[in-house]
Amino acid sequence: MSFFGGGKPNEIENWVCVMERSSEFEVEMAKNYLANQKIPSNILSKRDSAHGLNIGEMSLIYLYVPQGFEKKARKALAELQDKLDEDE
Repeated sequence: MSFFGGGKPNEIENWVCVMERSSEFEVEMAKNYLANQKIPSNILSKRDSAHGLNIGEMSLIYLYVPQGFEKKARKALAELQDKLDEDE
């Protein structure tokens, strides 16, 4: 498996990608929100820090949760997005 295997999330055994963004802030906020909901998560960043790229597939940041938490995590992230939309 190549770390830079394209613009899609890596397949990681027993983990599911529930968010894909180019903003580190958004992914960190989502990770913290999930932690408050007692949902474990991990971040995988494909950002090229050597060149500071913020566009394209080499700037994507992914949020993963264990497979057993996918449904709960997606629901929590949808609720978070609704709250953020209300604040705009």
